[in-house]
Amino acid sequence: MASPMHDILRAIQAGSRFLVATHVSPDGDAIGSIAAMGHMLQSLGKDVVLYNASGLPEHFSWVNMPAPVLTELPSLSGFDAIIALDCGDDRRGGKALQDAMAAHRTFVIDHHLSNPKWGELNWVEVDRSSTGEMIATMALELGLPLSGPLGEAIYLCLVTDTGHFSFENTSPRCMEMAATIIRQGINLARINELIQNQWSLARFKLWGEVLGGLTLHFDGQLGVIRITTEQLSRLGATSADSEGLTNFVLRIKGCKMAQSLREDADGSLKLSLRSVSDVNIQPVAAAFGGGGHKCAAGANLQGTFDEVEPRLIEALGKILGF
Repeated sequence: MASPMHDILRAIQAGSRFLVATHVSPDGDAIGSIAAMGHMLQSLGKDVVLYNASGLPEHFSWVNMPAPVLTELPSLSGFDAIIALDCGDDRRGGKALQDAMAAHRTFVIDHHLSNPKWGELNWVEVDRSSTGEMIATMALELGLPLSGPLGEAIYLCLVTDTGHFSFENTSPRCMEMAATIIRQGINLARINELIQNQWSLARFKLWGEVLGGLTLHFDGQLGVIRITTEQLSRLGATSADSEGLTNFVLRIKGCKMAQSLREDADGSLKLSLRSVSDVNIQPVAAAFGGGGHKCAAGANLQGTFDEVEPRLIEALGKILGF
């Protein structure tokens, strides 16, 4: 039976050269997805170019990439298609990629609820734990083992997007996929050490300072933090060092929602929202021009902390019934 996955597989098998791209400020699912897709394509004898406007984050430098991750788009002459991975909309990869996708054949593989399906071919499944899980399904369909660099890349996706198999998106299918990777020989202790033990001293200092400025609202049900460019510069930290902070706020007893605003170099604010399993924060992110999942969403905003933060707190309060 025809399906979006099979449509994309047929188009891949018919082509020879592909640009594989993902969203800016890539997380584990984004990096693992482009690595896994690249390895899969190479196993099929295809030429692969990897692109991310932010580049490969230092804490993922250990990932076995099938090709260098370019930060400048190459000429797309001779490419059969762009494969956009883990992008909830066409803006997530940056302006250069957005323009390129508007002019070139694009295949979209994603699991975000808000995905508008802008590509020529679109495979979007919101009940998937991660985009990496979807790529693993493609690999298995092709008869490829989930071992070696391909298996490690998929495992990175599964682990990071499920919070080490603790979030609501941890499904039996996802756990079975992880079990398959383990059976096929992944060194579990080593890979988990590589995923988890990548913090810099600057990251520790940033977390201590940011969490020290946390404020609670609505009887402690909403935790709010700010990350400024001044802090990042003074502490020698990067924007990637702020990843995970929002989730950590939810560890406060009684906290149901966490909101973080990070000030970026261009003056914009990066919003990250997280919630416990019975609270849906995606509509708030959507109302502010973003998107995501029920319990993990975000947006890019214009304005100052003092202009934006009160509006967000008010919107989140309404979700909580205040």
